[in-house]
Amino acid sequence: MTVEQSQFRAALLDPLQPVPDDLLGPDGRPGTDRFSVYRNTVTVSLRDALGVAFPLVAKLIGPRNFRPLALDYARAHPPTSPLMMHYGASFPEYLAGVAALSHIGYLPDCARLDLAMRRSYHAADATPLSQARLAIDTPGLMALRLALMPATQVIRSQWPLHDIWAFNFVPDAPKPRAVAQDVLITRPEFDPAPHPLPPGGAAWLDALGRGQPFGAAHDAAVADTPGFDLAQTLALALSTSALADAPPQKGLMNE
Repeated sequence: MTVEQSQFRAALLDPLQPVPDDLLGPDGRPGTDRFSVYRNTVTVSLRDALGVAFPLVAKLIGPRNFRPLALDYARAHPPTSPLMMHYGASFPEYLAGVAALSHIGYLPDCARLDLAMRRSYHAADATPLSQARLAIDTPGLMALRLALMPATQVIRSQWPLHDIWAFNFVPDAPKPRAVAQDVLITRPEFDPAPHPLPPGGAAWLDALGRGQPFGAAHDAAVADTPGFDLAQTLALALSTSALADAPPQKGLMNE
């Protein structure tokens, strides 16, 4: 980026910065008014994009609080890619550092949920695992390697994260319970959906996603949560199309 480009960008995102001196309109006069309009359009567009990308956060703190917060974030963290579907990746960490929101301890995790929903929506399509694939003998099942679908996202949280989401977006949903909830996000068809995971389910899915075989993933889940219910978690994963066959490992393709 040249000096002129960096100056233009700084002035574009900071309303306290002066308009670049050499910026002229088509009539040869200083383009102060045009630049001000453009600056406002850019920042408002980024603010509105964050509102669309983080609907749960926006609903929890309300538009009057979200709009200036989103403007501050946009000015401090402008897009680094023209693909706006990726914008806001650091928003959860940003929220965690806002002192005025420190009393809403679950807000960063809610932003992580919003972000994971968006990533799931834009993920590649793939063929989900069929239940018939698991109809093998016990040694074969324990050695079986599975993968997470590209759209599958897992969030671990100390807050009732799924209940908070449901209370805000599902009609007649009960108030959130005072329990920690890990959340599984999947996209069986077109739209992603969050699901509360049984205790230990996040550890099991994480182990599978790291390439651990079925048996080792089960052991990891039990180590994380001694009361881990494999049947319940597996049923949820199959019913929501969370799993896929693992790609062949190198050296095993012809075996």
